[in-house]
Amino acid sequence: MGDVQLTQIGQIAVVVDDLERATAFYRDTLGMRFQFQVPRMSFFDAGGVRLMLGLPEGSEKAATSTIYYRVDDLAQVFEQLSGRGVEFVEAPHLVARMEDHDLWMAFFHDTEGNLLALMSELPRDGGGPA
Repeated sequence: MGDVQLTQIGQIAVVVDDLERATAFYRDTLGMRFQFQVPRMSFFDAGGVRLMLGLPEGSEKAATSTIYYRVDDLAQVFEQLSGRGVEFVEAPHLVARMEDHDLWMAFFHDTEGNLLALMSELPRDGGGPA
């Protein structure tokens, strides 16, 4: 048997305290494509990767990972989401200078306190998001 190689993510789970509030935030505020809801879970399409919002299974809330959403126009998305009431931790900022592009990010929290981020890889032209 050959080496195992995990090459594609099928689903990401995000633990939430209030499923209805979180579903509304991801659907209405972030504009994600809602797929379906079952008891204790809601599902969204994130460019072919399924995002599942779910209530905790046990008595403790599990920690989640940060989800980074790739966007083409970071300044425009930042402005639109700010206008919808999203409170960013900080404005878009340069994270890393790569050989041929710059990596910019802006972090924010969902209604459940999970950390999310917008990320944009911009051609190296000396400027960042407008």
